[in-house]
Amino acid sequence: MDKSREGELFATQAAAPLAERMRPRDINEFVGQRQLLGEGSLLSRVIATGQLVSLILWGPPGSGKTTLARIVAGSAQAEFLSFSAVLSGVKDIREVVERARGAAAMGRRTILFVDEIHRFNKAQQDAFLPHVESGLITLIGATTENPSFEVISPLLSRCRVVVLGPLTEDDLKELMRRALVERERGLGNMAVEVADEALDHLAAQADGDARRALGGLEAAVVTAEPGAGGVRRVGLREAEEAMQKRALLYDKAGEEHYNLISALHKSLRDSDPDAALYWLARMLESGEEPLYLARRMVRFASEDIGNADPQALPLTLAAMESYRFLGTPEGELALVQAALYLACAPKSNAAYAALGQVRREINESGALPVPLHIRNAPTGLMKRLGYGAGYQYAHQAREGVVAQDDLPDRLRGKRFYHPTDRGFEKTIRERLAYWERLKRAQREQAGREPQPQREQSPTKKDDGK
Repeated sequence: MDKSREGELFATQAAAPLAERMRPRDINEFVGQRQLLGEGSLLSRVIATGQLVSLILWGPPGSGKTTLARIVAGSAQAEFLSFSAVLSGVKDIREVVERARGAAAMGRRTILFVDEIHRFNKAQQDAFLPHVESGLITLIGATTENPSFEVISPLLSRCRVVVLGPLTEDDLKELMRRALVERERGLGNMAVEVADEALDHLAAQADGDARRALGGLEAAVVTAEPGAGGVRRVGLREAEEAMQKRALLYDKAGEEHYNLISALHKSLRDSDPDAALYWLARMLESGEEPLYLARRMVRFASEDIGNADPQALPLTLAAMESYRFLGTPEGELALVQAALYLACAPKSNAAYAALGQVRREINESGALPVPLHIRNAPTGLMKRLGYGAGYQYAHQAREGVVAQDDLPDRLRGKRFYHPTDRGFEKTIRERLAYWERLKRAQREQAGREPQPQREQSPTKKDDGK
C-alpha cells in the first residue's frame, strides 16, 4: 500500500465512531453472549474449526451480530462480502456470485453477510438460494426481526438460526472500561476519569446495545471540559447529558425496584389509573426492562381481575407483543394502554383464591381416584371393569347440563371457585346458580337426593407483595 493510501485509511479509521473502532477483532476480544460461545456450542465449533455453515443471527441492536459474522469469516480465512438488502439489485447479486466463483478458483470460500436480512425481498432470496445450496456462498444474515416471517422456507431450512440476547450491564461496563484504556483504537491516549456512577448510568440506559453505550461514553468524554492537568472528568451529570436521560433513584436489583413494582401493582388493584400510570412511567424512565413490566401486568390480569373481565388477559398479552414488535419508545404506549385498562377493569381474585384452595386440598387428600364414569375406556377390559359406565353426554341433555359429579367421590359437592358479583363474574355466578337449579331438578326427577354442598369461603390473599 502506498503512503498516501495508508494515511487515508488511518485517517478514516481514526474518524470512525468509538463503537466501530472498538469492534472485537477475534473471539478473545468478544464480550457477552456466553450462552452461545460456551465449550461445545455451534458457534465455538465453527470458529475453532473454520468449518462454515450458513447462519442467521437474530438479536437486538448492538448485541454483536455483525462482529460475530466477521469473526467467523476470519476464523475460516474466507472472503467477506457485504450485501445491502435495501440498496442492491440483481446486477449486484451477479457481481457477488462472480466474486465468489473467483475466490473458489483460488481455493478460498466466500461468506456473504446480509445485514437486516428481514429486508431481503423474495426475488433476492430466490436468486441467492442455488448458490447457498451448492456451497459456493455461505450466507450469514443478521436481523432484529423474527426470521420465520421474513426469510423464505427453502433458504431458512439451509441456515442455522442463532438467537442473541441483549448484552448485560456488566458486559457493557467491561466494553467501556476497555475503551478507556485502549490506546490504539479507544480513548486511552486521552487523560480521562470516569466515575463509576457514570458508567452505571451509561450501561443502564444503553438497553443492552454496545453501540449505544460506547457512543454515549464517547460523547460524554469528548464534550467534557479539560480540568486541572488537562484531565477530562466524566460524572453522572455528563453521562446524563450524553444519553439525554436523567438518572432517577432506582436500583433494578434492590429495594427501590420492589417498592416501585409494589406501588404499580397496588395502584392497579385499587383501580387508580392515575397512580398506575405514574408508577409505570417512573419505572420506564428509570430504565426498567419494559417486558418485565408487561409480564407483571399479564400476571395481574389473571391474579386480580380474572373472569371479572376476561378481555384483560388477551389485551395485556397483545400489549406485550406490541412492545416486542415496536420496541422503545413506540411500544411503551401499548403498555400504558394495558395499565389503564387493568386499573379501570372490575376486580376479582377468585381464580387466584381457587387455585390456592385446590392446591391445599390436593396436598391434604392426595391423589384421589378418578370416578369410574368419567374414565377413558378404550379397551373391552376397561369397559368390563366399569370404566365410563353411566357417563352422561352433556350435549344431549337439556341446555347442555347434566347432574353428574366429576370430582372424586370424597370431594363430592365441594366448591373451589367462588365468582364475585363484579363484572362478568356476576354473569358467571348467576349462570352457575341456574345450572345448579337444573341439576337439582334432574336429581329429584331421577329420585336422587341432592348431595349437600360443603361451602368453602374464598381464601383472602395476602396483600403484602
